[in-house]
This record gives sequence, structure tokens and C-alpha cells, in this order.
Amino acid sequence: MRKTLFILVCLSFIFSVPLHAFKKAEGYLFIIGGGHRSDTMMKKFVELSKKSSNGKTVVFPMASSEPAESGQSMVEEFKNFGVKDVEYHVLNREQALKEENAKILDNVGCVYFTGGSQRRLTAALLNTPIHQRLLKIYEEGGIIGGTSAGAAVMSEMMITGDEKRKVEEDHAFEKILTNNIVVTPGFGFIKTAIIDQHFVTRKRYNRLISLVAEHPELLGIGIDESTAVIVNPDEIFEVVGEQNVVVYDATSAKIDILPSHTLSGFHIIMHVLKPGDRFDLKTKNPIK
Repeated sequence: MRKTLFILVCLSFIFSVPLHAFKKAEGYLFIIGGGHRSDTMMKKFVELSKKSSNGKTVVFPMASSEPAESGQSMVEEFKNFGVKDVEYHVLNREQALKEENAKILDNVGCVYFTGGSQRRLTAALLNTPIHQRLLKIYEEGGIIGGTSAGAAVMSEMMITGDEKRKVEEDHAFEKILTNNIVVTPGFGFIKTAIIDQHFVTRKRYNRLISLVAEHPELLGIGIDESTAVIVNPDEIFEVVGEQNVVVYDATSAKIDILPSHTLSGFHIIMHVLKPGDRFDLKTKNPIK
């Protein structure tokens, strides 16, 4: 009797969860750390978008303080690289919550998020019909790209750029502490890592180390400017561009946290990757 009840409970759980939650994503992520985007890197992005889908490209520029200008600029950039069917959309949350507006993603095979403030993007799109369609596009083989703020939104746990302690100007993130870095839900294309951007250029080591020590089940991936990672369907990513990607792995670390939130972490692994290097998100190891 107990065994039968257990099976029924499991079946009820399976059928209560949307089918796409169990599907492996067949798409690609093109995550740019911000800064200058070289022609070589953007051509690779466009080539990948054409390879993965014949659909149109949509730009979401809401992270920008001037979204219309940012959207138009990105559309022109894509057209200069040979993308013919590309458009941008500026949506507020009220618009994104309307099921009929998700039609703007019909026949879309590539989506791009511009830079600015990642909180503006998630405030508009998180947990809306648009967000669900974005996940479906990725699952079905589309390409999702973004730069700077558009990179931060990729992970399920998103760095906002703020910390809880009060700091003076130009003294942000000077300490490695737990319960200090402000995070909110991101779009969740990556669930096993936290993405940080402008990483080496802006010396953002402290905040990512703090987070992986606090959440050792997650990798910390810091992408520098003019650099990107391409995450393939097999969960292996390749570094492209000009600078470095830093990966922190605290999976096997011994973490000790004091009441003051000061911490120690023994055996935290750090990988510094250059363009051309690859990394397996499943095994948490670089690939030579």
C-alpha cells in the first residue's frame, strides 16, 4: 500500500511540472562580459545564430537608460553583419504580462539583451509569458545572447551590482563576506553557475568569491570585457574574444563562516581561461 502511494505521489509531481522543465536545452548561449565587441566576435555570434535557426532576431534593450536608442543601435549593428530580419522591442512589465504580446517571439531563433542595469530587464520580463517563451526558444535550439547586464541575467541567481553593507563611494566590494552580495532571480538559462561581467577590468573578484563560498554548489564564472563564453548544448563552453574568463569552484572546499560573516575557504579552485579554452560545466573541469 505504501509503495503504491509513493508511486502515485511521484506521478502526480511529474505531471504537475511543465514538460519543458525536464527537457535538455538544445540551444546556445553567447554571453559577453561587456566593453568593446570586436567584429570577429560579433561575426561568430551571427554565424552561430544562422546555424542554429532560420528565424528572426529580436533585441531587448530595456536594461539601457535609453532603450530605444540602444535597441536601434543594436539592430543597425546586426544588419551591418548581414542579419536581415532583426527588430527591437521595448516592453514594460504590464505589456510583458499580456499573453498576446508573446507573439513578438513567433518565428524567433535569436534573442539579444543589451547592457545597462540587469534589474531593469528582470523587472520587465521575469516570470512573464515572454520569459517562458525565451526559455522555450533556448530549449528548442535558439541562441540567447547578451552583454554586460545582458550577461548577468543569464544565470538563475543574478548579481544585481549592490551589496548590503553601507559603503562610501569608490569603496564597493572591498571585503570578502557572506550575506553581503545582493542577488535576485535571473532568467535561469544557466542553473549551475553565477555569471559576473566586466570581471577582471573592474576587479570584481571579491563579490564572486563571496558568493561561491556562500553557495558552493554553484560555479562562479567571471567574464572580462571584450570576451565571451559560448555555452553549447552539451554544457561545454568555449572562450572567445580578447581577454580572460575566471572560474571559481568551491564544490569541495571547506568553508568556515564567522558570525561577523567573515569567512575562510580552503581548497577553492580557480581557473583562468584564455580565448580558445573550453570548460565542462558538468564535470567542472577545463578541457585541454
